[in-house]
Amino acid sequence: MTLLNTFDLTYPIVQAPMAGATTPELAATVSNFGGLGSLGSGTTAPDVLDKQIDTIKSLTDRPFMINLMVLSEHDSSTLDSEIPAWLSQYYKQQNIEIELPARPALRFADQLQVLYDNPVPVASFTFGIISAEQVQRLQSLGTRVIGTANHPLEAKAWADISADAVCVQGVEAGGHRGGWLPQSANDPMGLLTLISQTRACTDIPLIAAGGIMTGQAIKAIQTAGAELAQIGTAFLTTDKCGINDIYKQALLDASQDKRSSETRLTRLFSGKQARGLLNDYLRNFGQFESAHELPPYPQLNAMTKDLRVHAKKNLDAEHQSLWAGQGVALARQESTTELLKRLVKDL
Repeated sequence: MTLLNTFDLTYPIVQAPMAGATTPELAATVSNFGGLGSLGSGTTAPDVLDKQIDTIKSLTDRPFMINLMVLSEHDSSTLDSEIPAWLSQYYKQQNIEIELPARPALRFADQLQVLYDNPVPVASFTFGIISAEQVQRLQSLGTRVIGTANHPLEAKAWADISADAVCVQGVEAGGHRGGWLPQSANDPMGLLTLISQTRACTDIPLIAAGGIMTGQAIKAIQTAGAELAQIGTAFLTTDKCGINDIYKQALLDASQDKRSSETRLTRLFSGKQARGLLNDYLRNFGQFESAHELPPYPQLNAMTKDLRVHAKKNLDAEHQSLWAGQGVALARQESTTELLKRLVKDL
């Protein structure tokens, strides 16, 4: 059975679950069109997530996906690192009050419980791997389970616990990398290499992510061995996306040669590798990029939150996390439906 059949899709398109950027309306629009719409919910409180699931269910009767970030109780509750001196100095210079939370991230167990209590058609997971028992419980509720991998060994780990599919995320992809093994961060693989090496070690169905912006690119990853394309950056500049106007304009400027379309893999915003547009924050503090000098995720993410909030309030693109993939130069200002029609025209 193909993934199109498994997920009951018309088109081989998965809208990437970008936390903080996706909305129930975006997910429903993609699902109603015949793709797999999704909601990035790793930073969403359980009660809000429950309501958002209900909203999507009210907007579509088609399959959709909820994505969660897998964090241990220790990682999500521990805030024991010092704020880096360079970041503390920036806060002082800008007169920004720092207010650290009691814990750096939400409890994964509480979020997962929402999916048990209010089942969804598809659940995907990033930043780690869940247990075989958790996979089985979700599947018993009618939920298909998708893992995320940046390395073939991570894909195989998901196959070994009977996930329904794995999204292999190449180095070209925007936003946070979903892997958790040291190998995935030490030697990031391009998407085509990742697909071929993953195909060599497991036959689990694959979804491909990373730099996919056109129908031709969808066909290319299908030829390489993936069944579906997960697309993120192209959706960021569409009408149903939830990012702020300054972030959206920066992406459009990058596609129109009004600013550099250069992207970087960086840990400077969150402590975990993520790809975004090069801006002043990454230029000015790039010397502190090496992992041993930075607090880990999600601790650094909590420490930079006030910086990012301040930048948004002040319409400052240079100190926001402008997550984007290497295909950002092809971004367009269009409706979500226009993008979908353009993608499927070339399939």
